Amino acid sequence: MDLNIKEDELIIGGKKLKSRLFTGTGKYSDDSLIPAVIEKSGSEVITIALRRVDFNSGTENVTDYIPDHMTLLPNTSGARNSEEAVRIARLAKASGCGNWIKIEVISDNKYLFPDNHETVKASEILAKEGFVVLPYINPDLITAKNLENAGASAVMPLGAPIGSNMGLQTRDMIRILIAESSLPVIVDAGIGKPSHACEAMEMGAAACLVNTAIASSKNPVLMAEAFKQAVESGRKAFLAKTGAQRLEASPSSPLTGFLR
Repeated sequence: MDLNIKEDELIIGGKKLKSRLFTGTGKYSDDSLIPAVIEKSGSEVITIALRRVDFNSGTENVTDYIPDHMTLLPNTSGARNSEEAVRIARLAKASGCGNWIKIEVISDNKYLFPDNHETVKASEILAKEGFVVLPYINPDLITAKNLENAGASAVMPLGAPIGSNMGLQTRDMIRILIAESSLPVIVDAGIGKPSHACEAMEMGAAACLVNTAIASSKNPVLMAEAFKQAVESGRKAFLAKTGAQRLEASPSSPLTGFLR
């Protein structure tokens, strides 16, 4: 049976998402670009660092530029252990950001690699409290299995160090997670070009989160549209299933029958 592309929805935390491109709010030269970026990207989920949110402030706030229809995905940026991550998540929910949370536990200040062990601990606590938990991890199958048991709603493995724009340097590990984990795999960090996102989607990733590549481009609005098209194209290619690779040439048309 052919899958109707229009019915190909991603479901996370009971919410149906038509867009498989998550976006962010960091690194823009001007936050006023965010609404146009969201529109062109088609994104329905956007990350935000809690330290940039102050609902009681009378001055301009990054949330002023986020349309009401968007699902907020606050992250625990700045947390160095599970206790700090849990505290930030609870503050985000109390501040009105909803119950979705991206767990980031990072004690490595040079490469900003996540601490998988502390991430699992924080995820288990918050999942039990009713949070929709999306943990950012080094791509590791055992960690993904532990997060599944902890109640996480997805896993978000890095493609390369945060903000590096280096692409899928961990593609082989991500491929294993896609094949063996029952959770949606959302590729996060390091995606620098639409072709990187397309590759991740062709592999079978459920979604991609892109921030730096869009925000640091010379034309973020146009780049957001390019990423939208790349993610959609990659997903269609995955659903269509690519042809088998061969070591030898194979003619597109028969070589016999036209010379007599």
